[in-house]
Order: sequence, then C-alpha cells, then structure tokens
Amino acid sequence: MNKKYKFILLLLIVIFAISSFFLIKEILENKKQNDIYDNLQEIVTKNDKNDDITEDNEKNTPNDNYNLKNIKNINSDVVGWIKIDGTNIDYPVMQNGNYYLHRNVYKNYSSHGTPYLAEYCKINSSDNLIIYGHHMKDNQMFSQLDYYKKYEFYSNHKYIKFYTLEGDETIESKYEVAFVFKTIAYTDKGFKYYNYYDFNSEDEFNDFVINCEKLELYNTDIEFKYGDKFITLSTCEYSQKNGRMVIVGKKI
Repeated sequence: MNKKYKFILLLLIVIFAISSFFLIKEILENKKQNDIYDNLQEIVTKNDKNDDITEDNEKNTPNDNYNLKNIKNINSDVVGWIKIDGTNIDYPVMQNGNYYLHRNVYKNYSSHGTPYLAEYCKINSSDNLIIYGHHMKDNQMFSQLDYYKKYEFYSNHKYIKFYTLEGDETIESKYEVAFVFKTIAYTDKGFKYYNYYDFNSEDEFNDFVINCEKLELYNTDIEFKYGDKFITLSTCEYSQKNGRMVIVGKKI
C-alpha cells in the first residue's frame, strides 16, 4: 500500500473516530436529559400521571395527582407544567427571560433547554400564555408538535393540560387545540403571533384569530368570542428559514 492510500485510510479512521465520539456524546447527553425529566415527572406526580380528564370539565379544578410545589421547591423559576397525553410533552415550564433556552431545571447547561414562558406573559392574567420549547432530534421537548401537521394526529391529541400553583394548590387548566400553523419568525413575511399576549381590545383579539385562521393547516371548527383565553406552544420548524411550528389552544 503506497503512502497516498495509507494517508487516505488514516484520514478516514480519524474522521470515523471523531464522528463516533460526537455521536456517543450526543446519545449520552440525550439519555441524561431524558433521565432528568423522567425523575421530575416522578417528583411532580403522586399517582398515575396518565389520569384522564373528562371533556365536560370546563373549569379549573384542583388536581390531586400533581404537586407542582415539589418542583417549585427545586427551582423558584418554575411557573407551570405542560402536558399533552399520548406524547413526550410532559415538562415543567420556566420563566426568566431566555435563561432556560439552554439550561435545565437545575440551571445547568443543556442543549435541550427547558420549555419557558415568554418573559412578557403573566402566568395568572395574560390572555395568551406563549411557551417556547426546542425541536430536538431525539423527540424530546416540543419536537412532537411537528406531528400536528397531520390532521389524524390532531384528532387524537386535541387537548393540552397546563398546571399552575394557586397558593400551595396545584390547579389544572385544559385547552383545546384551535389552530395549527407554520410561519416565519422575526420578519414581516411571517405572523408575529408572539406579540399577542394581552388583548387590549376586541379588534386586537379578532386580529389574532383572523391571522391564525389565514395560516391554519386545517379547520378545527372551534368558535371564538372576545374574552377567550389561549395557550400558544412554539417550536422551530425546518421547512423554511426561521420557521416556527405553532399550536394554539383555547381554554375550556
């Protein structure tokens, strides 16, 4: 084997070794993050965390199976817990600007970050609670929001549960998915849904609904009236530059 082929072989071995190193590192990081949130799910739930909520439950109700105070004791930046049954979305929600974009609940660096509430939203009073989460390759965080592109997935996952604290009591709020759409962030070409967190007038409310309807991937046949409350889940969408996948739920 001449020197040229030896060099090429050595180069390929080096490339393979480096690639393997980063792949193993990513796998271990994914497992570590998954273990962290599995542990948090055990801490926040007292009983079966797949408890069913009936469709006629139209008001906030105390939830005996979740104890958000346990997580709040770990980190005071926790403002809620988001869950969509039948998906991997089952996480604490933080609030401290963009601090948790690349940090876990324990404030350590994490490529996964932790879902967080927009800094301008007020957990107990905003008309639209906007929550951001990463679109990770390992299906963690808000990756599965991308599945809502298919109507069949939506039809089987219509409800979003959001848990908050009132005093020491964990309260469950339920939202029905009303809009599913893609847009582009931070440009006039896209819909700036993230600017709609308090509706100061009926016109502003209607403007939000109309813009969502223009972009929706399918019609959910949900009716709206001024005074309705929303939750908006946002993650990256990779079919376009600065793309966003957005799921808007109406409080029921």
